[in-house]
Amino acid sequence: MKKLFALICLLAANVFVLTGCENQTNKDTSICVIYGVVAVLSAIPLVCGCFVAKKIGAWFVCLFASVFVANIGYFALSMSTTLSEALLANRISYLGSAFLPLIIFMIMLGAIKVNYKKWLPISLIAISVIVFLIAASPGYSTLYYKEVSLVLANDVSTLDKVYGPLHIVYTIYLLGYFVAIIATTVYAFVKKTVVDTASSIFLVLATTVNIGVWFFEQISKFEFEFLSISYLISELFLLAFVFMLAKNNKSLEVKPTMQSVSLNDLGITKEQIDFFVLGIEKLTPTERAIYNEHIKRTTTKEILAIFNIKENTLKFHNKNIYSKLGVSSRKELVQISKMI
Repeated sequence: MKKLFALICLLAANVFVLTGCENQTNKDTSICVIYGVVAVLSAIPLVCGCFVAKKIGAWFVCLFASVFVANIGYFALSMSTTLSEALLANRISYLGSAFLPLIIFMIMLGAIKVNYKKWLPISLIAISVIVFLIAASPGYSTLYYKEVSLVLANDVSTLDKVYGPLHIVYTIYLLGYFVAIIATTVYAFVKKTVVDTASSIFLVLATTVNIGVWFFEQISKFEFEFLSISYLISELFLLAFVFMLAKNNKSLEVKPTMQSVSLNDLGITKEQIDFFVLGIEKLTPTERAIYNEHIKRTTTKEILAIFNIKENTLKFHNKNIYSKLGVSSRKELVQISKMI
């Protein structure tokens, strides 16, 4: 953990030194060098990821590929000599960048084991394609950049841009993923799929760092595209988060054994628990509501008042609930409910 933080801090410190603490000529030369080095570095996890794709999953390979493509675009832009070359390089960088929020979000859903419909990734990919096409339109239309020109200083090329009316689409796109990420993080807390504070912190950092850097660049005057570095940092954060989650899940694997001992002591079998869990799904809304009151240890008198029913009616519901759950008493119901 400490080594990872040290690596991130060292990487960030080097960027600030090379881009802000030298004279202008050296600074510009350093910018080209940084873009080139970062592009090479981003190729390493992509190559390695292709060999272990089955272990890390397709979305991680997509992440590595997108980061590599984006950084190639930044490097090509810094070396461009004409506006057409610069715009092409800009499109390449957006080809990687536009899909990153989607990829990070899908990795996050997979890491915390959120079930989703098959149409979700397809729909999100379609939206990302539309956003990319809008961002790649400069040179063909003035909708994304109203005006754009190539600025060449000391062999380093940048684009001088005046944003057009559709530039806000990209902002809304990022904000949408930011909200989705926060909502999913809250879901992870509620469902307890993130089991410790460190994992939670990494989850937030891994999924928001790029969005934060992008907004920072919109209001800053730095010539260097810090996103090229933040992409690599995001990879580290995401890998660390998934590693920590896997480690925590492995440590929790001993719990079933511990639980089986307590089940034997109570005379409860695994089959009973399985039947109980399936039975919960068969409860009617009213029975489920009464079941919830039972596991909250609400008294019979309070339940009668809450549902405004008579005792015979409650007994009728209890009989159905016990039958569906495979228990013979309220005490056994509460006992088994603690085991699931």
